[in-house]
Amino acid sequence: MSKLSPAAPHALLDVNAGAFLLALAAFASALALRLCDPMLPALARDFGTSVPQAAMVVTATSLAYGASLLVVAWLGDHLGKFRVITGSCLASAVAALCCALSPSLGWLALARVLNGAATAALIPLSMAWIGDHVPVERRQLTLARFMSGQISGLILGQLAGGLLADTVGWRWAFGLIAVIYGLIGLRLRRSPHHRKPVAVSEAQALSAWLRVRGRVAEIVRQPRARFILITVALESLGSYGLMTYIPAYLHERFDLSLFHAGAVMAVFGLGGLLYTLAARHWIRMLGAVNLPRVGGALLGLAFLTLALAPSWGWGVLATLVAGVGFYLLHNTLQLQATQMAAPASRGLGMALFATCFFIGTAGGVTVGAPIIHHLGAPVAFILAALLQPILGWRVGSKLKVWQQGH
Repeated sequence: MSKLSPAAPHALLDVNAGAFLLALAAFASALALRLCDPMLPALARDFGTSVPQAAMVVTATSLAYGASLLVVAWLGDHLGKFRVITGSCLASAVAALCCALSPSLGWLALARVLNGAATAALIPLSMAWIGDHVPVERRQLTLARFMSGQISGLILGQLAGGLLADTVGWRWAFGLIAVIYGLIGLRLRRSPHHRKPVAVSEAQALSAWLRVRGRVAEIVRQPRARFILITVALESLGSYGLMTYIPAYLHERFDLSLFHAGAVMAVFGLGGLLYTLAARHWIRMLGAVNLPRVGGALLGLAFLTLALAPSWGWGVLATLVAGVGFYLLHNTLQLQATQMAAPASRGLGMALFATCFFIGTAGGVTVGAPIIHHLGAPVAFILAALLQPILGWRVGSKLKVWQQGH
């Protein structure tokens, strides 16, 4: 067995420090993505419109995020992943500041488009950078630590959005995000990883972009890949998209403050942590085929509970169950997505997967708006309660067929 070189411990610490900074960037990205959910009633009041109309700021962010992912993947290869993450973090700070200064709902939506496009690089390129620099035997632990930053941002985004909208005002929430992005971006810029050159010529970059287009077509032609991509879009449409309206629903139906409504929704992130902490036990207990089926059933139960809840306390239980169910189903789809393309195209396949997820999220916000406006949020939640178990069962059935080699 060869001994570690004297530089190896230093290199290991260097990579760990880089991964920690990237976890902070993922925290900021997740925080910004979910910040608007609990503040929708405040936005509707300030701009003289309805909550479904105010939800255009969420749709704008999700669409811009999803549409930017393929370009982000190409830029990361061309300019260097760490360098693109740094620039994206600083650009996100400027976009968040534009959100804070927006004079109208339309301008706020445009600023959120810029924010979504800029922050799209942070999580996928960070995971790709970890894959490039961390050995396989240590990668799972490093990714788990990295994901803790993302989930923490998801939880605190709901809390901060509601709390600041209730107290000092929603503009200060975006101001806070701008400061967080800026501080993290400046720290990333001082990292030695940011200064490492990437020797890719313009001709090589153009050739790489043309290869991206060809590989996308190659992936989408496969029936297995099409099933995964369509399913994740429907999953996010009927889960993440409609979850945007949960804090406003709790606020209006049970007269909760925006902070408390956001806190209830933040329990979704705790459900995700429950899954990640016990993932090994879930997999051993349920098996690959039943994981998505149970996940879909739990999501259905959660949305049904929200629709019929006689008091806000049931919302806490529903969002906790939704968090566990979502990650049971979604992580199964993530695993299958890593296998729907050849290793040379795996990063691109994951970018396509994320693109479909965020387009589905935007679709859920858009489709949910008229349903909630005309029929009420419980009707939208009941439709989601019907959709998710069907999706979970279909995924389990497909896995069973694929395991049998058909």
